[in-house]
Amino acid sequence: MAQDPSAGPLPEDLDAALSGITAAAVEVMPAVSYASITVKHEDGRLETVAPTAQLILELDRAQYELQEGPCYEAATSSVHVTSPKLAADERFPAYAEVAVAAGIRAQAGIRLFETGEATGALNLYSEEVGAFEDLGVLGDLFAHQSAMALDYAREVENLQAAVEARSVIGRAVGILMERFGLSDARAFGFLVRQSQQQNVKVRALAEDFLARSEKVYDGE
Repeated sequence: MAQDPSAGPLPEDLDAALSGITAAAVEVMPAVSYASITVKHEDGRLETVAPTAQLILELDRAQYELQEGPCYEAATSSVHVTSPKLAADERFPAYAEVAVAAGIRAQAGIRLFETGEATGALNLYSEEVGAFEDLGVLGDLFAHQSAMALDYAREVENLQAAVEARSVIGRAVGILMERFGLSDARAFGFLVRQSQQQNVKVRALAEDFLARSEKVYDGE
């Protein structure tokens, strides 16, 4: 399993939703000093997003490398994981030593979403011993509200992707119509047939066609 805490940018809407969740966790949840979100991708790769402090990137990375800790467990196997007294938690002996040395005394992981093989978990860090002993209803409520925010962000993201795809395909169809004297239906049908024959998505084929057309137009 590869572990990568900084694997590249997320779409703006989803990134904003995740950042809003971690910021709200620190602001409204009792005893939360820091927060982040761990995303386990379908290929097993672990990624940290929306950390509220640089320190959390290092602690998340330690959990991925050691394959132990509340954030690792919540992202890979358990729905909710709490460790109110991290120094004495026998489940995470190696990680607890790293966390306590960094000033973290308690920690919790809350599963936020599951999409196929991909999962996401909210990581809560506290400098107070005994924090998260009674996460209970508050944790469930926060997870529910966070999931709703993520669903909305995904809807916006998918809508934007659909609009962008339509624009790209429309431009490619327009060029085919002009260049070969085709109707819009026949030009679109040509793209669909090429997509099926080459086993690539229509949008990807349209993007490639536009790129090659621009090169020809520029005289390359």
